[in-house]
Amino acid sequence: MTEITAKVLAVFATPQTRHFRTEPVAVLNVDLQGIPGDRHYGFTRPAGAREKWYPAGAEIRSDRQLTIVSTEELAGIATAMNLPEIKPEWLGANILLEGVPSFTNIPWGARLFFESGAALVNEGDNAPCRFAGREVANHYPGRDNLDLLFVKCAKNCRGIIATVEQAGSIQLGPVRLKIPAQKIWTAGTLL
Repeated sequence: MTEITAKVLAVFATPQTRHFRTEPVAVLNVDLQGIPGDRHYGFTRPAGAREKWYPAGAEIRSDRQLTIVSTEELAGIATAMNLPEIKPEWLGANILLEGVPSFTNIPWGARLFFESGAALVNEGDNAPCRFAGREVANHYPGRDNLDLLFVKCAKNCRGIIATVEQAGSIQLGPVRLKIPAQKIWTAGTLL
């Protein structure tokens, strides 16, 4: 297992359950269902367009209690889109990290440990969508098709979704990432 130390630069929460956009907060308190009051709070959620193997609306385990992005990847997306910046709250992010190269590509199952004892588990990359792209476009009137351009430019660098493994508070400061040993599976064999 490899350990990486990064830094939490900001934490965000939704002002109301129905909001997509998040707002900066001093401390992000999490329990085993996620962030109380957040639109992704809970152990389960309805299946959507990303889970085509289930009927729309079917109750499934929630793997997206929180969204985490990195400064490095947001800067890369903004550059690719020829924009001055993309803010994490426009994408509905809950945590902004710095110091992990190719953050979106950390393996599933990697864990993030915060000073309070809170721990999160990486459930995979957060695929870019036009909904987030529209939020970016709202801040750059006069630029056409930014929603579609965001989807293209943010592929494989949009951040991760995570679930809470241990409750606690998350605030600015160091975070330890524990990266599990990697296996490569090819047609039933390990390489």
